[in-house]
Amino acid sequence: MKITNLEKIIFDSLHDGVLIADHECIVVYVNPAYTRITSMSSEEILGKFLSEVRPGSRLPNVIKTGTKLLRIPRKVNDSEYIVNMVPIIEEDEIVGGISILNEITEIYKLTEELNKSNTIIRNLEKQVNSMKKAKYSFDDIISLDINSEEVKKLCQKAAKSESNILITGESGTGKELYANSIHAYSERQNGPFIPVNCATFDGNLLESELFGYEEGAFTGAKKGGKIGLFELASGGTLFLDELSEMDYGLQAKLLRVLQENTIRRIGGLKEVSIDVRIIAATNKSLEKMIEENKFRKDLYYRIAIFPINIPSLRNRRQDIKPLIEKFINEMANKIKRSIEISEDAVNILYNYDWPGNIRELKNSMEFASNMTEDYVIKLEHLPKVIQSEGIKKNIIKLKPLEEVIKDAEVSEIKRAIATYGDTVQGKKRAAEALGISLATLYNKLK
Repeated sequence: MKITNLEKIIFDSLHDGVLIADHECIVVYVNPAYTRITSMSSEEILGKFLSEVRPGSRLPNVIKTGTKLLRIPRKVNDSEYIVNMVPIIEEDEIVGGISILNEITEIYKLTEELNKSNTIIRNLEKQVNSMKKAKYSFDDIISLDINSEEVKKLCQKAAKSESNILITGESGTGKELYANSIHAYSERQNGPFIPVNCATFDGNLLESELFGYEEGAFTGAKKGGKIGLFELASGGTLFLDELSEMDYGLQAKLLRVLQENTIRRIGGLKEVSIDVRIIAATNKSLEKMIEENKFRKDLYYRIAIFPINIPSLRNRRQDIKPLIEKFINEMANKIKRSIEISEDAVNILYNYDWPGNIRELKNSMEFASNMTEDYVIKLEHLPKVIQSEGIKKNIIKLKPLEEVIKDAEVSEIKRAIATYGDTVQGKKRAAEALGISLATLYNKLK
């Protein structure tokens, strides 16, 4: 049998070793890779019987029986390799056989690289999945107040729908907490939850974050392009916080996405289908912004299919005390010490109006916990603005100085008598310690 010039060119270019023998088991061809792997020259092999040059070779048996042998391990000197042997059949006759050698070292390297790649991919998947998962659930929302309980029930109903949601409320009311909880309670809970704050990007940058871009789309674009948050959130929820800050021009592109359920990367021509639910949040009145031509009316109706307003903390006062306990416990866990709070301090916190809502309450508890020295939070440990507000509302009751002095005298006299005794001699010593006459002490005791 003869090897054509084209076949020789092809075999010579292969990285794997190739040996071909005719029906008499005489070697008619070896490629450079074969001689490299076996450390033999072509002159030592070509035109000779396999039994002479390759003792123990099983290719003669393959040529004789027509049965192929695969993944046969072999070792010659320091070379280890895997051999695949196949008969060459022409017009139903066996005219020869071919051996293909794969170096085990190469296989090991490939396997090692593949395992390394798989490990990296698994770690990345874990990181991405942990980033994508919702951090909170409805169990994390304190709702003893009837107003907050009603909102929680409304959010649970919204979670079971596929409608887009607009969450409104003052800053610090916990809009992202509710958005997380809605996603975790929905049918999309196993999908990604991707939050993005629209206020942290300018128009062009936010567009590239949301839609992604193709390589070379603009100066500074990453090689290979970049996937956008819409694609990352597909199958889950995209949370657009501070939606009111989105550029007016970008609002039109967002509207198109909600209408078509497709996106196009910046600089790209291909439409990519997405399956994303939008939860948006704002502390501004979008209705007023529509009147001022700062927000698109058509986008508003696409987003606010299920509107939810989170009440301010002053309108859900029954949640204040359990929230105080929650935040104090969190601080106690940090410093590994129990922390208590006085009834007077709780009273002033309960009656404060909390313009910064839950965020302000949490920060106040952290401040007060750091101010106390005996791990009991009292009035004087609270932020000054809260103390001042308490004084204005007469929540903090101040005693007349005369009464304060009298109470202090009573306390010290009782302590002196307890120290020196209630006998005549003890009272004499108590009077001396207090710096008064015995007669004055008797008068005060009356």
